[in-house]
Amino acid sequence: MNEPPLIVQTDRTVLLETQHPQYEAARDRLARFAELEKSPEYVHFYRITPVSIWNAAALGESVDGVVDWLVANSRFPIVPTVLAQLREWFRRYGLLRLFAAGGGTLRLECDEEGLLAKLAENVVLRDLVVVDEDGRCVVAEEQRGALKQALVKLGYPVDDRAGYRTGTELAFSLRTPRSPGHPLEPTFALRDYQREAAAAFHAGGSDRGGCGVVVLPCGAGKTVVGIAAMNLLQTNTLVLTTNTVAVRQWCREILDKTELHEEQVGEYTGEHKQIRPVTVATYQILTHRKGKLDGFTHLDLFDRGGFGLIIYDEVHLLPAPVFRATAGIQARRRLGLTATLVREDGRADEVFSLIGPKRFELPWKQLERAGYLAPAQCSEVRVPLSEARGARYAAAGARSQIRIAADNELKVDVVGALLELHSKDRVLVIGQYLEQLQQLATVFRLPLITGQTPNVDRERMYAAFRRGDLPRLIVSKVGNFAVDLPDANVAIQVSGTFGSRQEEAQRLGRVLRPKTDGGSASFYTLVSADTREQEFAQKRQLFLTEQGYAYAITAAQDVLHAAAARREARA
Repeated sequence: MNEPPLIVQTDRTVLLETQHPQYEAARDRLARFAELEKSPEYVHFYRITPVSIWNAAALGESVDGVVDWLVANSRFPIVPTVLAQLREWFRRYGLLRLFAAGGGTLRLECDEEGLLAKLAENVVLRDLVVVDEDGRCVVAEEQRGALKQALVKLGYPVDDRAGYRTGTELAFSLRTPRSPGHPLEPTFALRDYQREAAAAFHAGGSDRGGCGVVVLPCGAGKTVVGIAAMNLLQTNTLVLTTNTVAVRQWCREILDKTELHEEQVGEYTGEHKQIRPVTVATYQILTHRKGKLDGFTHLDLFDRGGFGLIIYDEVHLLPAPVFRATAGIQARRRLGLTATLVREDGRADEVFSLIGPKRFELPWKQLERAGYLAPAQCSEVRVPLSEARGARYAAAGARSQIRIAADNELKVDVVGALLELHSKDRVLVIGQYLEQLQQLATVFRLPLITGQTPNVDRERMYAAFRRGDLPRLIVSKVGNFAVDLPDANVAIQVSGTFGSRQEEAQRLGRVLRPKTDGGSASFYTLVSADTREQEFAQKRQLFLTEQGYAYAITAAQDVLHAAAARREARA
């Protein structure tokens, strides 16, 4: 009989044996309340944190369910202090509750005697909380976000029941296949999980809902979830997203899937400043300022337009100034959308406290099995350094080594071989460094989109790719997020941002839309062998490993030989 698959350590690290027969089931269960930190070949390392437990509690996990499962699946007895810590974190979720008290104030309540008085003595909370003559903790409405931020950092998440402003009413319906004037359009219907995600956020319109994060893979229709939430709330809405191309995609989707008219949907970007019942803006425009010492020019957009709902697309990218603004608008409903609730800057607690807890999540592989995502094969292609580049690498400092490895000129031949092997596919080449991408664009005579490409040209090339007129396209980091290219089925990543897990997931997501022919997707990441880039690649792959994707390790020489064999076969 096999031993259990887990080892739970005293620092709340959980080791999972990847060759164990119960590996996949244990991995999926662990992902509900723990975060993957390292993924060597035979043992994966997870860590249980306060935020991971509070998000699990928000998703309906129980303390007994988690503790009993860990005990049953641990190879060795778990130290009692670890289990006690987990129980304490679960206990703290919802222990503090915030209610409206009238007169511009809120009331903080707690069932644990003496805790509020103790917390009120904290130097940070002393300026936020006033204990009145009846012993009640009173907070000014405008300090709602600051209080929640401070308390979550002290280890006490707040169950915010203080309610929301309704915003200006916006009555509209979702478009149905038989809508007048659109009889020939493809059928639009909410998928079951999209409806469930919107409903989990909405919570029947009660104060228990109205804030939080929906986590779904790229290609699973997070935009549609946002539209469904708008439809449930029927209020003016501000959508914040990553760039102007994404703004226009949101506008197109909203007009395509609802009965709203063009004059009701506005773009607020560097090119247009339209404030309408539904306004779609970029994070960049909100954080714009004329000089380093000047205020943010457009941050008051939150307070204009009668918005009752704010949607944060790609919420894991939320910039610090928008965090600060969000702290001041806690009386509006807030929905975060993301494929990867991973913050490389460690601010996951601020997403939790200011946007809200995780309300809905589905594993990527579950959606793949249901046919909502294309199956994908991931490969790490290890490319050697030339003798000259190897010498440069050995003599360079740590930071310079990263660029030297990423710019490896031998990757060009591997890209050529992969393009040959996928000559009939729709291929995206994605990278970090502009000089490298420009070289590839020149060598293979392919169109290139970077941050300097005018929006009109970006949209033209994306449209040509969607039509099939451009079967291959090179994109910089601007292609990481919110680019709708449903027929792309091959991605070749030539360089990336250090160990960014969310970037790796987003780039795989570019090719995960289900294919009309039912085919699979291929994702290649080119890595210079035996360099720091290889180390960073392992970190980048953590989130996808947690989701059930395995990387086949391939030598560059094998790819080159496969392409040569195909040429010979054609000859």
